[in-house]
Amino acid sequence: MLLSGTLTSTGSDTLSALMSGWAAAFSRHYPGVGVQLQATGSAAAAAALVAGTAELGPMSRPMSEPEIEGFRRRYGYPPLALPVAQDALVVMVNQANPLQAISQRQLDAIFSVTRQCGQAAPIRYWGTLGLPGEWRSLALLRYGRNTASGTQGFFRHRVLCGGDMQPTVNELPGSAAVARAVAASVNAIGYTSMGFHASGVKWLAISDAAGHTYSADAQTLRRGDYPFTRPLYIYVNKPPGKPLDPLTLAFLARVLSPEGQEQVGQAGYIPLTPSQRLAAQRAAGLL
Repeated sequence: MLLSGTLTSTGSDTLSALMSGWAAAFSRHYPGVGVQLQATGSAAAAAALVAGTAELGPMSRPMSEPEIEGFRRRYGYPPLALPVAQDALVVMVNQANPLQAISQRQLDAIFSVTRQCGQAAPIRYWGTLGLPGEWRSLALLRYGRNTASGTQGFFRHRVLCGGDMQPTVNELPGSAAVARAVAASVNAIGYTSMGFHASGVKWLAISDAAGHTYSADAQTLRRGDYPFTRPLYIYVNKPPGKPLDPLTLAFLARVLSPEGQEQVGQAGYIPLTPSQRLAAQRAAGLL
């Protein structure tokens, strides 16, 4: 099929590398189609779809009810959410840090002002986490994503038990910036998507109440053992009973193809399972 025109994508920073890779492969196959990418955060995806300024809305979290309602008021039906990859939120520290694992309650006491996961007191020093010697009196330096980010929204909802973020958390506009900041400070701790790797940092395993620890690796994620997993989405405007426009449909065909899912793994994420991919293809109208 000969296609031409322009596709616009506005949304998640977490999905930026994946969207860039998919767009490059798509443009090689359809040289007459340009793909414009804006990675300003998941919150921008809903607004762009409502305004009609983007055909693709990548998000690292589900749309909120107010976002869906805003879309419904504009178009009379909800947007279509298509899972395109599996991700995990990881907690990282500087590679010089001897800590190997951390619990959700400890994370809540580090990052949240409300401590709704049950920890009695805030954690401000590495010694409180059991680190010896000079680490005992070394204060934690916290890094995270900004409020436009779906990653911060997921972190607050899933890791902080719906609590509020500490005002002392340094909020940065991208996950890559968080990884670089943690690498630059020996006393730092931060959270990012698993797709963002940097030298000078290491991921902490997550421990449960029984003392079992789970690392964010492919095997643990596929078994469902790692506690902070999430799907990554592309939202689109698909009227019920009608097909997507040809450019959007062709792009999604690439994303959900075996080659597109191979790119997911190459980017450091987890591809959809065959059943997940089949369900997404059906929802998009590809089958």
